[in-house]
Amino acid sequence: MVKKILFTFATIAMAAASAASTYRVTVYEPSYVNGTELKPGDYKIEVKDNKAVITHGKETIEAPVKVESVPAKFKATTVRYSTGGNGKPAVDEIYLGGTTTKLIFGSAVSLSR
Repeated sequence: MVKKILFTFATIAMAAASAASTYRVTVYEPSYVNGTELKPGDYKIEVKDNKAVITHGKETIEAPVKVESVPAKFKATTVRYSTGGNGKPAVDEIYLGGTTTKLIFGSAVSLSR
């Protein structure tokens, strides 16, 4: 009986760990993720296995992402930009309001691997 309970718990834990997390973000200015332009609008971001799938209408962009937790919840969702080598704004990080979750995109992801 104990083995069965442990197996069930382990199975549930593995399923939860592999489940994707979904977030909603509004972009207010044209910017780039993984070389693809994000036009102003509302986006859905699904994160699974160090990959972000960003969806806006029928458009889908995939990008490597690193997910980090911080000690305190963010008060609002905030997008942090930098100027890429081409002089255009690139999304570096997204702080998800109401959570302790930070999504890190771009060169910061490749440097941390």
